Parts: sequence; structure tokens; C-alpha cells
Amino acid sequence: MPQPFRTAEIGDTPEVTAPDGATVHPLLVLEGRGSLAVFELDPGEVTHAVSHATVQELWQVTAGGGELWRRQGGREETVRLAPGTAVSIPLGTAFQFRADPDGDGPLRITAVTMPPWPGTDSEARPEDGPWEATVR
Repeated sequence: MPQPFRTAEIGDTPEVTAPDGATVHPLLVLEGRGSLAVFELDPGEVTHAVSHATVQELWQVTAGGGELWRRQGGREETVRLAPGTAVSIPLGTAFQFRADPDGDGPLRITAVTMPPWPGTDSEARPEDGPWEATVR
């Protein structure tokens, strides 16, 4: 059976806190396939480092700037985040991100999670990252 059409406006969605401390606006879900959300960090904020147990993500930065740290096995890197930058967070990758301290507005990232975010506390696992988190 086909899934129904859905439309979402960011202003009409709940604002929740992700396990890494980022502000999240969940937008849409295709059951069994993926979910779409917008993450935001205010200037100078740093998330907690985490990895995911069952999901992977694709991100695209739509506003603001910052940095993303990722570690997978023996590979580790930090990349610049700017509008238009797209990154992947494969399953099991440890990651942490931060917004530029002198930004004019929040770092905003649109993300697809596959499969859909399960909404459980056990999905995000704490990791050691390069920066001290500033969010709760």
C-alpha cells in the first residue's frame, strides 16, 4: 500500500533535543525508509560526541558555519561545514559538531536518517570527541 503524501513546515514541528544536544525539528518520515529533520546549533555551541547503533545519516548545511569531526575505525577527520556542504555519517561512525562562535545565526543542517530515527535513548552512544560539549 502506498504511503500518503505529507507536507511539513519547520515552524509547525516540535522542537526537541537530540541525544548529542543539538536542537532538532523532525519533519517527515517514510515508514521503513528514512526520516528528514533539521538540526540547529547556536553560535559557539558544541554537541556531545556520539555514534549511532542502527541508523546512518546524510547531512546538508543550509545556513551558518562550523566543523564536523568524524571517526570510523582507524580513520579520523575534521571538515568545515558551510552552506552547500554535504556529509555522510555512516553506521557506527563517531561524530561531533560545533558552530562557529562568531556566526550571525545558527548552524542549520538538513538531515536524512536511514532507517527512520527510532526515538530510543539507546540509539546514540556516547563517544570521546575532540571538543568539550557546551550543550546539555
